Amino acid sequence: MHEDPDRPLVIRAAAGDRDAFGLLVGRYQSRVFNLALALGVRAADAEDVAQDVFIRVFQGLPRFRGEARFTTWLYQVTINAARSHHSSVAGRREVASGTRDDEETAPAAEPAAEDPFARRLVDRQIIDRALASLPPDWREAVTLRDVEGLSYREIADVTGVPIGTVESRIFRARQQLRAALSVLLAGRRKEP
Repeated sequence: MHEDPDRPLVIRAAAGDRDAFGLLVGRYQSRVFNLALALGVRAADAEDVAQDVFIRVFQGLPRFRGEARFTTWLYQVTINAARSHHSSVAGRREVASGTRDDEETAPAAEPAAEDPFARRLVDRQIIDRALASLPPDWREAVTLRDVEGLSYREIADVTGVPIGTVESRIFRARQQLRAALSVLLAGRRKEP
């Protein structure tokens, strides 16, 4: 295993050094937020999930043994926080039964062809919807690999499943994403 570049900060933070913990938060805050988004947490809730992640990390640091890289553990905490968020949202929807979340069901508006920023925004919405259509374990695996750049071994460590399962999930997720995004890709080939 490679030396963990975060180890010195983790040791200091675990000993109560709030400045060291602040440096870890600053280093990984946007990655945790973006991972939460990629795991299907709505943008309006991703900041709360990220805050929850860092609270859990702060509370758990004294028990972190350093057997894995800090980022591996951080991704595990993020996945667990996203899962908890999804469970609580599902529970609230059951209680409110019959309510509809228009933000999640409304189709993406088609931007004017001459507005590249709006086009990228719609493309991002399409990609996010395609990711959201994946089973959660597939979405986690493909996000950790293709967005976060983790190795198959690291993903296996984060998710707690064998490497063969990780490979299978990523393969299947990519197949489903390819099919879901084929319309988007076909549209891009037709543009001048």
